[in-house]
Amino acid sequence: MKELLSPAGNMECLKAAIHNGADAIYLGGKSFGARAFAGNFTNEELKEAVNYAHLYGVKIYVTANTIIYNNEIKDFLEYIKYLYQIGVDALIMQDIGMISLVRKIFLDIEVHASTQCHNHNSEGIKLLKSLGVTRVVLDREMSLKEIENINIDIEKEVFIHGALCNSYSGCCLFSFMNGGRSGNRGECTQVCRLPFKLIKNGKYIDTPNKYLLSTKELNTISNFDKLLDSDIVSFKIEGRMKQPEYVYTVVKMYRKYADQYLKLQKEGKGKSSYHVSEADKRELLATYQRRGYCEGYYYQHNVKDMVSLKRPKNGRDGSAEEKPWQDIKVQEKINGILTLSVGNRAKLTVSCGDVTVECIGQEVQAAQKQPLDPARIEKQMRKTGNTEFTFDNLEILIEGNVFLPMQALNELRREGIEELTEQIQMQYRREDAGCGMKKATAGFDSDADGVTETAGKKECCISASVQNKAQLDTAVNSKIRYIYLEEDVEFEREDGVQYFLAMPYIFRENTIKRYEKMYTEIEKKYDGILIRNWESYAWLKQHEYQKEIRSDYNLYIFNRKTKEELRRLGIARGTASVELNDRELARIGIEEQVFIAYGYQPVMISAGCIQKTSASCDGKGGVLSISDRYQKKFAVRRYCRDCYNVMYNSAPLFLADKAEEVHALAPAELRLDFTTESSGQVKEICHAYTLAFEKGCKTEPPMQDYTRGHFKRGVK
Repeated sequence: MKELLSPAGNMECLKAAIHNGADAIYLGGKSFGARAFAGNFTNEELKEAVNYAHLYGVKIYVTANTIIYNNEIKDFLEYIKYLYQIGVDALIMQDIGMISLVRKIFLDIEVHASTQCHNHNSEGIKLLKSLGVTRVVLDREMSLKEIENINIDIEKEVFIHGALCNSYSGCCLFSFMNGGRSGNRGECTQVCRLPFKLIKNGKYIDTPNKYLLSTKELNTISNFDKLLDSDIVSFKIEGRMKQPEYVYTVVKMYRKYADQYLKLQKEGKGKSSYHVSEADKRELLATYQRRGYCEGYYYQHNVKDMVSLKRPKNGRDGSAEEKPWQDIKVQEKINGILTLSVGNRAKLTVSCGDVTVECIGQEVQAAQKQPLDPARIEKQMRKTGNTEFTFDNLEILIEGNVFLPMQALNELRREGIEELTEQIQMQYRREDAGCGMKKATAGFDSDADGVTETAGKKECCISASVQNKAQLDTAVNSKIRYIYLEEDVEFEREDGVQYFLAMPYIFRENTIKRYEKMYTEIEKKYDGILIRNWESYAWLKQHEYQKEIRSDYNLYIFNRKTKEELRRLGIARGTASVELNDRELARIGIEEQVFIAYGYQPVMISAGCIQKTSASCDGKGGVLSISDRYQKKFAVRRYCRDCYNVMYNSAPLFLADKAEEVHALAPAELRLDFTTESSGQVKEICHAYTLAFEKGCKTEPPMQDYTRGHFKRGVK
């Protein structure tokens, strides 16, 4: 069964979607959803939405796909309990610790892995399935071929229309680093939609096409049949922040052509018979014109035409004076049997699908003059008005010359429909969760610090992440004894130094094929591995890798439950989130974790290629820079072998002069992340941190432009 999944930012959007053919609706409450700036629903509105949708057989999925702070766990689970009880059909989630917790407490509600989980190959999806996930929302960057190659018994959901992020979902800290609003908390400020200039050889390349990161909207209607022909289950329209007109038009169009495809399939006609009219294409394009449209990544990869270099003129945002969706009223068909027998009370049986109710009315009288005419009775009973139902089949059974006031018939009909409504909605509601929340959350939702009394007495080592041989040699010569390095950085072993392979940020099919050939060498060459996605983890476990596995900052640890979950999965050492401040880190406890204390931090990981967008890509990799409207420069490393870009923040994190406060957190390891630094800069930074953290000397930042990150501020 193919599902058309629509967004809804409010009740008007929800009704527009339902009455134009959506099979399911995804929406968010006032908390814990990845679209904090959408209208969203209060708890009472959520209940109303669930009840309304279920009358039409439409499912409701609620987004609970932000990362959860430790002190939010109790409120988060109370919220999930409410959603569970009112009959929500599924939860869309990101936080792996919360996924594990919810599956233990709320046994019979589905969990869908949000696209924020960065789902892009079979290996990671197997892990999610083992946690109880029933559906994965796949990365927008995947090709149709890659999607079809996922042969796992799990539902696949993809986006078919709406906004495309430049970054892989769940891999963007741009808004957080440049304004304090985190996409992981639903507050992305869309920095990527602003103009940027390309810098080549130290010079600005000033062109009128400045929107280097602003991707066009996705529109798959012309090739929708190819997606429908795959094993994809759910087809998702983006747009919880868009207007009812947008929802109305987009749902209507995709419903029309999904039905056309199914009709052609039933008639045995070939795929060539699928055709979208030019008039429908124009109507669909006209409903939202801010950035232009493309077909996404299903049949192509990061072509220049996917980027909205110029802003279209006279853009519309989906609002309109005319509101045609308000004139559409779809009523569910019901069947009824009205029995009238002299001397007995009137009886009405009403059914919708598997639900049947029976109502008893007033006693039927013998007619003194003219008995009630069956045709008149039926006409009166069919007056369902503005209810959600209309009679399809209505059988009138009469025994004798009967009489009953019209008001009594009206009351019986009204009571029958009200009872039917209640029973339909009741079948989705649930009792309290069987497994107690208090027991399941013991120790995780405490506000007490997670730093133990003995933590400060433990030795804290300094490590370095490097991207070239010169940085590696300088770090080792600076007495750094833990080194993280990428696969193309060669090294000769030094006594007392441990070398960890930093695996790619993106681990798709082609990368896996390459790593399969390298596995034996990897196992021998390195002392352990740093993973940057769950796909890498699952691949290593598949190979029964026995050495130490560590996780990077982007396997987000915002709470103790997630920390425990990583430990359970065999992660020897996690990396503290760069989005948490010192108080939040203390609350979790990071004495077994890596703390990033220096570096130009990644703000975006993208399948888009800035080099290709601005000119052409030579496939050789390397670093270029772009500049924003404030002349801040952002370095961009091109990983051409695996075809993705990593953009770094404009200023490095520097905390050497905050050594006392960092020491108070008692991390197991301080990591210095080197990206574009020269050997001299690496030496200077290593010296500053050695003095500050190993010798207790005061130090000053050796550069003018630096950031404290969110060590003190944190995010909302």
